[in-house]
Amino acid sequence: MVLTAVQASVRARVTASARREFNRGLFHLTFHAMNTVCRVVCASTDRQAVAQYQDAVLQWVADFEARYSRFIDDSIIGRINAAAGLHWVEIDPETERLLQFCGQMVALTRGAFDPTSLPLLRLWNWKAKPPVIPSESDCRAALELTGWSKLQRRPGAVFLPKAGMGLDLGGVGKEYAVDCVLQFGMQRGLTDILVDFGQDVRAHGRPPDKPAWHIGLEDPDQPGRCWAGIGVTNLAVATSGDYLRHFTVDGKRFGHILDPRTGRPVDNGCRAVTVIAPSCTQAGILSTSVFILGPREGLELVQLCPNVEACIITEQGRHTTPNFYAYVST
Repeated sequence: MVLTAVQASVRARVTASARREFNRGLFHLTFHAMNTVCRVVCASTDRQAVAQYQDAVLQWVADFEARYSRFIDDSIIGRINAAAGLHWVEIDPETERLLQFCGQMVALTRGAFDPTSLPLLRLWNWKAKPPVIPSESDCRAALELTGWSKLQRRPGAVFLPKAGMGLDLGGVGKEYAVDCVLQFGMQRGLTDILVDFGQDVRAHGRPPDKPAWHIGLEDPDQPGRCWAGIGVTNLAVATSGDYLRHFTVDGKRFGHILDPRTGRPVDNGCRAVTVIAPSCTQAGILSTSVFILGPREGLELVQLCPNVEACIITEQGRHTTPNFYAYVST
């Protein structure tokens, strides 16, 4: 396989960031990719198999970022967005499957999850100093460029019909990568694995001498401290919240999670949402969607999904599905 210049550059950056260590029966791989800290932890007696797996993880994740990052012009997402209003773009079978899944989740979440919301992300800039609130007319104009139903698809190709439209897989790509990395570890015979990409986590098996992998739940009122932990095996956990990324203008707080239906930051009292699900892709999409929908609609959504539990922390307290606390240890 001939690497493109972009692939080679991303591989070099990801590999240079990698750190490996062995501690208390666990092999740890830590690296930086997809704009976050990534961890892969394995329990195994086969040091060579783990080393080969770690090498494969670094290569696969780097190639995934090169293919799907909207910040890379030559990625498939970059090419689709650049062609908005101009022409169709051919896509490979994996991208087709990923977009098919996105469409299913858009329908399930009633539009709370929408990968076509890039025009809204461009409009709201949380890094601006001083922060600027977009006008109502600007929000309406951006909303005209969003909506999953506007994305045109045919076998092997997609088209964004209006200039300015754009796809962003930030709400699904990292979580999908977690699932893939865990699955091809299992295909290599490694059965005790935890994959954590920016606190989107999936675990299989268990660490040595313990019944499950332990995942801390951060307290939104005390960032850096946990209010509890979850013990999981063969499950995924994802948390969404706006308590770390927000700004305040004229006494009003604006969080970084946008409601793609309104074009504005969520303002429903939610602080954080944790979802436990069979896959990280599902957990990640649901955690953000539930945050957007709020406690009542959010819990109704979760209860439509088999084997999924959730905890919603609001200004008034915690709202959970019936079996969430079965996984929690304080």
